[in-house]
Amino acid sequence: MTKIMPNSTQEEKLRWIKPILEKRIKIKDMILVCPFSERSIKYWLSSYREHGLDGLNNKSRRPRSNPKETPIRIKERIIELRKDKELCARKLQWILLEEDIRINTRTIGKILKKEGLVRKYRTRKQQYRKPKSELVAGDLIEIDVKYVPEQVEGKQMYQFTAIDCATRWRFMKIYDHQSSYSTIEFLYELIKIFPYSIRAIKTDNASIFTNRYTGYKKSTDPFDPRIHQLDIECEKLGMKHYLIDPGKPAQNGRVERSHRSDQEHFYDKVTYETIEELQYKIKLWNMYYNDLQHCSLDGLSPNQALSLRVQNVCT
Repeated sequence: MTKIMPNSTQEEKLRWIKPILEKRIKIKDMILVCPFSERSIKYWLSSYREHGLDGLNNKSRRPRSNPKETPIRIKERIIELRKDKELCARKLQWILLEEDIRINTRTIGKILKKEGLVRKYRTRKQQYRKPKSELVAGDLIEIDVKYVPEQVEGKQMYQFTAIDCATRWRFMKIYDHQSSYSTIEFLYELIKIFPYSIRAIKTDNASIFTNRYTGYKKSTDPFDPRIHQLDIECEKLGMKHYLIDPGKPAQNGRVERSHRSDQEHFYDKVTYETIEELQYKIKLWNMYYNDLQHCSLDGLSPNQALSLRVQNVCT
């Protein structure tokens, strides 16, 4: 006599409980010949009577609740902070610590990813990190210019930005013209407000910063090129002027990254009608930026990093 094997676990369960349902055998007698426990037989019977044949499908044994799950109030606070301040998981962790809420950065990242609040980055090739020398405040300052997105009072405005590579401290000023004169004026304003002596600056190859691609080639005597006025002033002040390679703005990455923050958190959200109003609001934004915690500074703000450097020098 051939035996037909069941095609699924659902069919196998039905074969064991069918005699009981038809009252041909009792549960106690079935247990004597059944390889499954009495508890399993009773569970199958209850599921079959309640849900029919679908009740015999295998169900996940995964627990429906986790005793270590993050409380819902903390999740809601994380989502609220993310939508309000648009900060990364690490910066959100520092804000929550100030509110006496201790939570891991990776947990915050998982919550943001589940809610669809993460930035979609392009896949990048693996890059090897090159060793970088330790910088002290004033060793190197990156300078660049950003076009103000919309005209103010019918004029195109320009945002001159300087950022210290060691402390991420930043200084900005708005000009209504972009020229070598405004660059030198901005440099002297920076020297007045920065608490350290500036040893070097780094810029791109724009004509307001260098003559490498304008004055040198147009000079009548290639062995005696026309020196840019900014280089002359830097030599008077005893500071070096470095230039990035053409077409590689990543070499001026700190100031370029700060310009993205300006666009996302200031120009896309703040309104202004006059030049004076723009200058006032950009000054407030820069003060806020210098008090903002930075991942590159391990949770310190630029002002705190600058004050620590001052204390170290004094001691």
